[in-house]
Amino acid sequence: GDRGRKSNYIYGSSKAAFSAYLSGLRNRLFESKVNVLTVKPGFVATKMTEGLDLPEKLTAKPEAVALDIFNAQQKGKNILYTKSIWRFIMLIIKHIPEFIFKKMSL
Repeated sequence: GDRGRKSNYIYGSSKAAFSAYLSGLRNRLFESKVNVLTVKPGFVATKMTEGLDLPEKLTAKPEAVALDIFNAQQKGKNILYTKSIWRFIMLIIKHIPEFIFKKMSL
């Protein structure tokens, strides 16, 4: 949901909308001391991804994702990328200029 991709822009746009919603909710509830955590998982080994050719080093186990979510919540984080490498991957992808990104097949 951090960047629109030609292969799944409808799916990605729903994730982006949800992230914007959670951002607004986080701001609205801040003074009430309620923390809203946005979770941005990369690939997770679940039934949904079963059979897909996913890169092992970028694919998390559900138990690891759950632990990351728990730890982020305990620390009062706002946004969690899990596995953490996804933060850097998406940082790079978000900074690719649009005229170049349009030519890529991500």
